[in-house]
Amino acid sequence: MNFTNSLTKWYLQNKRDLPWRNTQNPYFIWLSEIMLQQTRVAQGMPYFFAFSTAFPTVFELANASEEQVLKLWQGLGYYSRARNLHKTAQKVAFELNGIFPTTYNDLLKLKGIGDYTAAAIASFSYNEAVPVVDGNVFRVLSRYFDIETDIASASAKKEFASIAFELMTKNARGGAELSEANPALFNQAIMEFGALQCVPKSPNCEICVLNSGCLALKRKKVGQLPVKSKKTKVRNRYFNYIIFSDVNENTLIQKRSDKGIWHNLYEFPLIETETEEDFEFISAQIQEQPMVENGIISISELSPKSQIHKLSHQHLHIKFWKVNVNETLENGIDYETLLRLPFPIVIFNFIEKEWK
Repeated sequence: MNFTNSLTKWYLQNKRDLPWRNTQNPYFIWLSEIMLQQTRVAQGMPYFFAFSTAFPTVFELANASEEQVLKLWQGLGYYSRARNLHKTAQKVAFELNGIFPTTYNDLLKLKGIGDYTAAAIASFSYNEAVPVVDGNVFRVLSRYFDIETDIASASAKKEFASIAFELMTKNARGGAELSEANPALFNQAIMEFGALQCVPKSPNCEICVLNSGCLALKRKKVGQLPVKSKKTKVRNRYFNYIIFSDVNENTLIQKRSDKGIWHNLYEFPLIETETEEDFEFISAQIQEQPMVENGIISISELSPKSQIHKLSHQHLHIKFWKVNVNETLENGIDYETLLRLPFPIVIFNFIEKEWK
């Protein structure tokens, strides 16, 4: 069988109607690719529509404040993507006259654009014959060709990209539509095939158009591929957020300025502990190390059980504590103002659902 022709024919019959597939505009393709890094299509779609509506060109995005960008990104996670998105928009708008680089190598020079995103933009917008290699591509190729290379290894991307390039440019038959003249079609097809058909767990191999040539299926190794070394050990952290409330029901917030998670997002004053602590410990901390000059009226625990917020390499165990104080807080913020600012989604959900 011919892998490339079978794959692309399957794609033309089964592809999803996604908005970024109906354009060759590099701005929208770039926007979608950044959003879909480590994000499911269903989750990323509303954000794509929100950004493309609020910022219809790279100039509007470049002229927005970082706070506006982070607020619109709120809930999508991996916020460094949003900060890099904003910086790259400013470079393209102000230094490149709004014109994205037209080659894979030049696209790689932009902040936040790696091999995969550069290949996607170069092929989808400019028809450059460069393969994309994401998790879907790793999975399809490793199973079809029974490749046991650890996809987390340094050499894996180069090896799989070489195979994909060979399939894209030399194995296609039946005209220019399925060959090097249309690399976008091959790239879209193999990614979509991995997303819809050759899924990570329990794929339906009986209906697969590639099943006659799939070595993993023949050797009963579908569930074992791709090979990926174990993830980095997850770190547990314990966050105690202090919700000060004055006579006007105003509160205090701070911006996370340190590098690391949630950089430049807002949060409440924080006491981070080594383990989960009880009321007695936290209330003593609040009173011994006063964060405000106002007198404390009462301290109460708003979340007796920690919320666990899972990030890629960290599990955050989060509790909220309310501290009622005398008089008015200096630099106090009201509820309506809170809603307009960018917070980590776990904090924003608390503000929306449990504040009043």
